[in-house]
Amino acid sequence: MKIVLADAGFNIGDPNQWRLKREMAGGGSLMDIGIYALQAARYISGEEPTEVNAVSYTTPNDPRFTEVEETINFQLRFPSGVLANCVSSYGAGLNRFRGVGTKGWFQLEPGLSYAGLRMHVGYGNKMEERMHGVRDHFASEMEHMSECVMENKEPLTPGEEGLRDLKIMMAIYEAAKSGKTIKL
Repeated sequence: MKIVLADAGFNIGDPNQWRLKREMAGGGSLMDIGIYALQAARYISGEEPTEVNAVSYTTPNDPRFTEVEETINFQLRFPSGVLANCVSSYGAGLNRFRGVGTKGWFQLEPGLSYAGLRMHVGYGNKMEERMHGVRDHFASEMEHMSECVMENKEPLTPGEEGLRDLKIMMAIYEAAKSGKTIKL
């Protein structure tokens, strides 16, 4: 893999909802939907980022964004040289993951929906479309957690995984605020 593009967002509605209150949400689109773009970049690259850059934008005078950011664009650099460009937004519908390598590419769009996932794979002069069946994501998560408890197994995504995500997200906020590259 050489490049990862990961976009996650939706046009948020009611300006009084909890997602738009910093004290309740911890931040804006990054803390809510941006985690999926970050996770996609980490998962697709198979590595942990070593540095981040970021910029954020909030539409002036939009009553939804008095406490949190609307959109944040962040770039991640990985040890192997993989570069990721990620976007999270509360102002636009974004739902795509793309990986580009030296011999081909794949794109999952929509990538975050519960149904209708469509993957396109390209290599050489060929492109294929692959449809993915509907899975009950919540049932799968509960079955896995139950299995871990009953069999005393480590979950696929332990708490340390969430802690890594939060550290990276705090660095993304720092990069957006400072305008500087943050080393992880």
